[in-house]
Amino acid sequence: MSELLSGRRILVVEDEMLILMMVEGILEDLGCRSVTSAATVKKAVSLIESEFFDAATLDMNLGGDDSSSVADALLKSGVPFIFCTGNDRPEMREGFRDHIVLNKPFRDADLTTALTQLLT
Repeated sequence: MSELLSGRRILVVEDEMLILMMVEGILEDLGCRSVTSAATVKKAVSLIESEFFDAATLDMNLGGDDSSSVADALLKSGVPFIFCTGNDRPEMREGFRDHIVLNKPFRDADLTTALTQLLT
């Protein structure tokens, strides 16, 4: 359990079920109060507009769709986030270059470290 993550509400935007299940498990083990997931751009933006999140993880590609509009919605809502991607060299749009990028596959400790850095 992570003291910093205990009780937090985290949005996981991921379209690959195995990765989603892994991330949800890690976050639950870290003591997060709520882990909400979205597999599409439309669902993610809708959740961001209607719910409160302390932080988010964001896949850069959701079923072939670029997730930049999700990143924009997170920025607008003031929700800190990290990118998770399977791309070897992710192309980062201006305004997102300072965000943490976790390359898939990543270890539990990598996600924990990234979220801890994000929330401190």
